[in-house]
Amino acid sequence: MIIAIDGPAGVGKSTVAKLLAARLGCLYLDTGALYRAVAWKTLQSGLRPTDHEQVVTLLSSTSLHMQFQNGAMQVLVDGIDVTGELRTPDVTAAASMVSAIPGVREWLLPIQRQIGQRGSVVAEGRDIGTRVFPNAAYKFFLDADANIRVERRHRELVAAGRGGAIEDTYQDLSKRDLRDRTRPIDPLVPAPDARSIDTSTLSPEQVVEQMIAAVSTGL
Repeated sequence: MIIAIDGPAGVGKSTVAKLLAARLGCLYLDTGALYRAVAWKTLQSGLRPTDHEQVVTLLSSTSLHMQFQNGAMQVLVDGIDVTGELRTPDVTAAASMVSAIPGVREWLLPIQRQIGQRGSVVAEGRDIGTRVFPNAAYKFFLDADANIRVERRHRELVAAGRGGAIEDTYQDLSKRDLRDRTRPIDPLVPAPDARSIDTSTLSPEQVVEQMIAAVSTGL
């Protein structure tokens, strides 16, 4: 069984996906971590994440693997565990840029699908139900009021010790939304058969309950 969860930043995808995977005994797949891994390698190699040609060329000498221990996902780039380095501001900004490169998206597609063959998976990202797992048994698209999304994202940054002005968070989120929704390949859009959930006034647990109810009744 594959459950696909898509949506923009700040809607609670990661939290909800982790909770749902734990409740159902599934693997949790954070596809965004894969793009962050490519961004990490790009920055480590001294390349600009906007240089499409050089980033794609870099992939030919890159190995990327995901492994799971006690339900937690680890990302290895060229045999190095980089999981703890994927949430820095620089990597986050670069990941949004490299994710818009068609060659990167094509390169990561089989890696994501291979994980889907390991067993039941709850996968979250921005093109899971439309591109990565179009035949997923269950699809959800999460969204929320823009101001609420900014507040949530800002709280996350503050908790991680990287909080700046909330206006900067708003600008960063707006730019990321624009790139995700307008990229020429696999833009952020709900799958036609996805169930939409507005998380603006819901707790993660309430969202998970809605998902479990939908799964138990076959949507």
